[in-house]
Amino acid sequence: MLTGKQVRVRYARNRIVPGYIDAGDASWVVLAERLLELYRSQEGRTRGELEDDVAETLGDDSRTLVHQGLAKLLEDRCEFDVVSGHPPEQIREQVFQAAAAIRSSPVSFNRDHVLTSVGAALGMTVEAVEQGLFADLKSAQQLIRFKDISAERLLQLYNVALAQAVLLRATGVKVYVRREPPQRYRQLMRAVKFHRLICEAKRIDPECFLLTLDGPLSLFSATQKYGLQLALFLPSILHCRDFELEADLRWGPQRKPKVFQLTTRDGLVPQTADIGMYVPPELSMFADLFRKKIADWEIAEETEVLPLGDGFWVPDFRLIHRVSGKTVLLEVLGFWRRSSAEKHLQRLRSHATIPFLLAVSDQLHIDDAELEGLPAGIHRFRQMPLPDEVARLAVAV
Repeated sequence: MLTGKQVRVRYARNRIVPGYIDAGDASWVVLAERLLELYRSQEGRTRGELEDDVAETLGDDSRTLVHQGLAKLLEDRCEFDVVSGHPPEQIREQVFQAAAAIRSSPVSFNRDHVLTSVGAALGMTVEAVEQGLFADLKSAQQLIRFKDISAERLLQLYNVALAQAVLLRATGVKVYVRREPPQRYRQLMRAVKFHRLICEAKRIDPECFLLTLDGPLSLFSATQKYGLQLALFLPSILHCRDFELEADLRWGPQRKPKVFQLTTRDGLVPQTADIGMYVPPELSMFADLFRKKIADWEIAEETEVLPLGDGFWVPDFRLIHRVSGKTVLLEVLGFWRRSSAEKHLQRLRSHATIPFLLAVSDQLHIDDAELEGLPAGIHRFRQMPLPDEVARLAVAV
């Protein structure tokens, strides 16, 4: 994450426009490689030594603000730790006690003598005593591990981090998401809940949903923590193929009202794995088999985002009776973590009001008592839901 002093923007009337960089530009790639080389294969060097190397590399270049941002992102990929043969506070205590004892004696003070006596007592060399004396200072922490990255990915990460830093000044955020399958909406709702964001979801038209989120500056407390969670939510949005984000900001020391806009056309590349679009093959096989075997019912992937207590619900399928038009939702609990399934069942029991079916995998080991009180038809299955049984329950629900 970039700090406030590293945010690089320009102004267009009431709009804040981040100074994104071209990740394919040769000059930027060369710069990124130079900075990366400072961190690669540098295990054992101290944080202070690396900071000095970075400062020397940056020099007086007019683009120093970008350099500092890239260096900050690289530092975030480092793992530093205190490296000392003994706890630094123990070494300091021994050194101070030895020094005090000598000063109170008629013997003239000798620094090397103090370090030598402490080293002998602790089984350490004089060099090790000196190194460990203040090893817990931040600048003295040693690099243990660096998570490498390519130059192009680093530049892409910078652009995302820049947008995230702008969102920290938001009072409210609106995100329009278009033409996404159910798995994407499920992913977004899970991310909203995981990051503990205040969000409302509303369908605008058959192909578009609007997510309205509070920004950190709209809250009375915990704004820094909430702002960080909102920034961490951004990569989930970037995985969408067609989105528009608009944030109302309070910008600068005077907190002037500004607007920040981000769309798919800005070309920001998420650096997190896209796990939200994964569809278990068993679900696809079930839907195909249902269409082949069941003539009375139509099956379609569900995209409606339904409120469910303090969360949201996107069932897997919608079953539509071809003659009567009756609609029944179908949720398949076969590819969940058990803990997540238990929480979901509780929300369904407390808040679901429309007809639905639950297909529950035996692999979850959910007993009948846990399913009591659910306003749903229940179908247990071993490997894949049975279309005939699902259709029979849909008639009865």
